[in-house]
Amino acid sequence: MVWKRGGLVAQVRTHSASRVALLHLDATQPVVLEGPAAAIWELIDGQRTQQSILAELEANFEDQAGQMQAQVEGFLASLEAQRLIEAVRGDSL
Repeated sequence: MVWKRGGLVAQVRTHSASRVALLHLDATQPVVLEGPAAAIWELIDGQRTQQSILAELEANFEDQAGQMQAQVEGFLASLEAQRLIEAVRGDSL
């Protein structure tokens, strides 16, 4: 699956992009992402597949517990539930 950032999402990030604050314009509370979560946000570009995002994370972060895939899937589902990301439809590829 390919993910893209939601169209109604405002973001503010630090210069290093290691921390980003997100706000869906219909929400009342921002979401602050740091570390690996901010890295995932930076990889969501509407072109990378979920597997390519995971592969890049595995190359940059240790997965000692072997839980990275499940954690990334859960995190992406959480972002989708908050309407911060959405799936790219087949005709948009």
